[in-house]
This record gives sequence, C-alpha cells and structure tokens, in this order.
Amino acid sequence: MGTIPICFPAPKEILVNRDTSTFSDTSSPLISSDRVEGTKVFDGSGNSIGTIKRLMIEKTSGQVAYAVSAFGGFLGMGDQERPIPWDQLTYDTRLGGYRTGLTEAQLREAPISTQDDNWTNRDRERELHDYYGAAYYWEDEE
Repeated sequence: MGTIPICFPAPKEILVNRDTSTFSDTSSPLISSDRVEGTKVFDGSGNSIGTIKRLMIEKTSGQVAYAVSAFGGFLGMGDQERPIPWDQLTYDTRLGGYRTGLTEAQLREAPISTQDDNWTNRDRERELHDYYGAAYYWEDEE
C-alpha cells in the first residue's frame, strides 16, 4: 500500500503513492469521510499526535480543504482542535493513519479551530496556510 501526503514538507521517502493498484484493502481509491474521522495522525517519526475529528470540504469543487485534528485530551475530553491543510497529510499504510511533518508542539501552536468557525474568512485561511507553509487550495478559483 502507499502513503498519502501529510508532510511539512513531506520527506520524499514517505510521500503517498497515488497509484491505485497499491490499495489492497479496498477496490477503490476512495474512502468515506466517516472512515477518515477518528483515524490517527502521526508525526514524521511515527509518534501518534492526534486523530482526525472531521473534514472540511470546499463546497463547489468537493475538494477536501482541511482535516481538523484533535489532540491533548483524555478519552475525548479536553481535546484541542487544529485544522491541518489536507495537502499536509499523507496516508501511511504501515501506520494505518495519516503522517505529517509536524510535531505535536507545532500542532499545539497552530491556529485553533472550533465548531463555530466562520470558514468564509480568507484572511483566516491565509493565516492558517502561512503557518503550515501550505499552498492556498483556492488559488486556482480566484
């Protein structure tokens, strides 16, 4: 199986293999969002640093823009949430989760996310992408 990008920047050896022939656990390269939610997020060393709580999907294109990661709580209580640009994550089949080049300390310092976030504010999204050094997913739209 391959790996999908979650890196900051992604080391070449762990970048996702997007060849669909490497997906042996499914007949499709697609996955439902409810199977992604709850999936662990690992740092570049393979240490678990959180889980994916929800996905943020751009309405018009259908492209996943962010994975909101929860970390730091105990049994789901006291979790802190941080949105991670989707292109900063890579699925790692060996770990059974998404890998990123971020450390837990970097994630702690990242812009906070809440259920009440107003995702129509491009300045907020720019701040978020600039923090991660990620490309703006909407640049092709403007």
